[in-house]
Amino acid sequence: MLWDEDTKKQEYVVPDDVVDITYKVISKMIPTTHAWALRESLYQALPWLVDEPEAAIHQIHGAASGNGWERPPDGELIHLSKRSRMTLRVPKHRIEDAKQLVGKKLDLDGYELEVGKEQVRSMTALPTIFARYVVVPPGLDENQFMLWLADDIKSKNIIVRKMLCGISHVISTPDGDMETRSVMIADLGKPDSVALQESGVGEGRHLGCGIFLPHKGIAAVGETEDKSHFSGT
Repeated sequence: MLWDEDTKKQEYVVPDDVVDITYKVISKMIPTTHAWALRESLYQALPWLVDEPEAAIHQIHGAASGNGWERPPDGELIHLSKRSRMTLRVPKHRIEDAKQLVGKKLDLDGYELEVGKEQVRSMTALPTIFARYVVVPPGLDENQFMLWLADDIKSKNIIVRKMLCGISHVISTPDGDMETRSVMIADLGKPDSVALQESGVGEGRHLGCGIFLPHKGIAAVGETEDKSHFSGT
């Protein structure tokens, strides 16, 4: 009798259907409340972005330090360094289109931002992911929001067992204010982690909302991310 059983687990390969394109930025400072201005300026520079359902625009944050980086209050300015980056999340077929952004100058409410060299990055299959801003449906308190979010993710055939909700933040637009909350999800399988990063959750992906990023783990939140986003609930 021949019994050849392969006990090695097949290694998960991260798909490249959706990628992040990070750009160096040449600017000394930009407003903290730049989400709407960034979206509108990018719409002018990349008209296809308006109708691209798989695209997302990350808000621009300062570079993290070893002791954590504190985002200035709304209405103040973010002072950028050479390490600061702007990021677009786009489907694979839009990579070359997105590269056309290099060299363009964006107007963020009177502050000029020149787009520098780009780099393409695949999703990272870490078990913990977080979103700085997830839009809260009108009328929901924190517990109701968590239940709504779990159901929304379940509709993507992903079961969430560990989720942490952070403090709220308001994003202002000409159409009205959007209440958001930061969210961290832990103990995801690699395919589920990547799937959530690719799809996002909720509304406002072109305003930096519903965009998940990989993270080392819940214990490291205060070490590498803006401490104001997660106070514990």
